[in-house]
Amino acid sequence: MLVSKFDFDLPAELIAQTPACPRDSARLLHVDDTLSDLAVTDLPGLLAPGDIMVYNDTRVIRARLQGRRGGPEGGRIEVTLHNDGADVANGVWRAFVRPAKKLKLGDVLHFAPGFEARVTEHGDGGEAGLDFANNEKTVMAALAEHGVMPLPPYIKRPREGVAADQNDYQTVFAEHDGAVAAPTAGLHFTNRLLAALTARGVLLARLTLHVGPGTFLPVRVDNTLDHAMHAEWGEITDQAAETINRARIAGGRVVAIGSTTLRLLETTADGDGFVEPFRGETDIFITPGHRFKSVDRMLTNFHLPKSTLFMLVAAFAGLERIKAAYQHAKRKGYRFYSYGDACLLEAAESG
Repeated sequence: MLVSKFDFDLPAELIAQTPACPRDSARLLHVDDTLSDLAVTDLPGLLAPGDIMVYNDTRVIRARLQGRRGGPEGGRIEVTLHNDGADVANGVWRAFVRPAKKLKLGDVLHFAPGFEARVTEHGDGGEAGLDFANNEKTVMAALAEHGVMPLPPYIKRPREGVAADQNDYQTVFAEHDGAVAAPTAGLHFTNRLLAALTARGVLLARLTLHVGPGTFLPVRVDNTLDHAMHAEWGEITDQAAETINRARIAGGRVVAIGSTTLRLLETTADGDGFVEPFRGETDIFITPGHRFKSVDRMLTNFHLPKSTLFMLVAAFAGLERIKAAYQHAKRKGYRFYSYGDACLLEAAESG
């Protein structure tokens, strides 16, 4: 399918630079046969007792580092770490480096006294391999001290970051370190909202998918068939799979909180929509034509044009319906992207 079919114009002023406060005060567009302008706090009333809400409990690490190439007096450099194709246990990471033009194999990048990495690979698109010569625990501790939150490039921040993002760019579900981008649909939840959902009789289940750099990367091909996704590590425990499947058998609807949750559920679901326990990597790429097996509804943010995320929601809700919803959202001044508003999507009829 042509990538150009997923393009649309978006005024820059609609790109959210800060989150709603409180989080659950964000706006919510319910996308069904009709469009309804609501708030995230209305979510419990849109769900029924016995429905199950599945969320991603990954935790964003401070994966962005400012450093210098070749020594403390060398040229400035910025790296955003990720673990796709890396050997993190032995201190070898992958990274996107800016500027990358002058980077050479063997260069040493200095981030802080005693915290440096050697360039072991220099690939396309500013990607590089970095060897920190330390184990994962040591590197993670150094990132916690010297790194900043890896906000997407459309959220403008100074190089040293902003303290508020350490909390704002983390969901209330965050538990397992490993993501380099937030599962942004989860950013709308508060303890108050979770209590209201529980009181409504909505069930909860968790999974883990460490969101990788693919959420930032543009699709650089003309046809979706030619695009390759970065692999991301995920886990669905035996208990989580059993909880989700039991709810489905009882007639509850499965509600995916975010595209990352949906992608892992679809990775593991069998032909009847039942979820299998899983521990490993997925590179599933969902575009129109995909037959959804495991999810009835999804809560998600408003995504970038021509992004894999917009392709996914187009597959789930229908391309024309999602385009109409986005046009409506633009007219009504909804806030877009990671810190923006949300939409609740009903699955399009298959076939």
